[in-house]
Amino acid sequence: MDLESYKVLMIDDDEMIATATSEYFNMFGVKTSYVTSYAGAVAFLEKHDVSLLLLDINLGERSGFELCRKIRENYDLPIFFISARTSDDDVLIALNIGGDDYIKKPYTLSILLAKVKAAVARYDRIQDNPHTVRNFQQTEDGLVKLIGEVYLNTNIRKIIADGREITLKALEYKLLYYLFTNRGKVVSKDDLLRDVWEDEYINEGTIAVHIRHLREKTEADPKEPQLIKTVWGVGYMMEETAP
Repeated sequence: MDLESYKVLMIDDDEMIATATSEYFNMFGVKTSYVTSYAGAVAFLEKHDVSLLLLDINLGERSGFELCRKIRENYDLPIFFISARTSDDDVLIALNIGGDDYIKKPYTLSILLAKVKAAVARYDRIQDNPHTVRNFQQTEDGLVKLIGEVYLNTNIRKIIADGREITLKALEYKLLYYLFTNRGKVVSKDDLLRDVWEDEYINEGTIAVHIRHLREKTEADPKEPQLIKTVWGVGYMMEETAP
């Protein structure tokens, strides 16, 4: 039997905030539910399909950071952290462990809804057409060479590095795919916000974190990148002919 599908699951131990946000989203046609604990989130995901998570850091005795790591073991859906904690350290931890965005409380419901709608639409398109690739010169088994012995397998949306499979998050795949199809050209941060994130509210720090993650998965020395170059003050460029 198919699992019941939700667009959004909110995980927040403040039931008043969770209820208000869920009711607002549902009012605008975005099917949303909420849970208030780590265990509740794990149980909900086992029984339902979800397109996006809104995840608080403080979950009583458990941490949203801990839950994010657990979820990333099995799920590739977008995760937006929502928290009253505002330190840069918290933001960086959230993005580095698999979060796709960090929203600080108090938030404006209409802006949060706009961000969520854009991310859900993007995720659902990728799920419906996971192998759509433009202008890739690929083999029958879906391989395209990136650099050295590093390949992108467009059939399974993973990097193959020296024979090892490396998993890509949905946004990492879309970002890598976009840079590859525009290789040899400088891609501005505005281009990435418009064409990859499709969300004007994403900040530049989020882009930089995703670029760093791609470098860690494709480069022999991520600190001296040979494939994805930074064009200071403008954006990024993937080398057209990489060694």
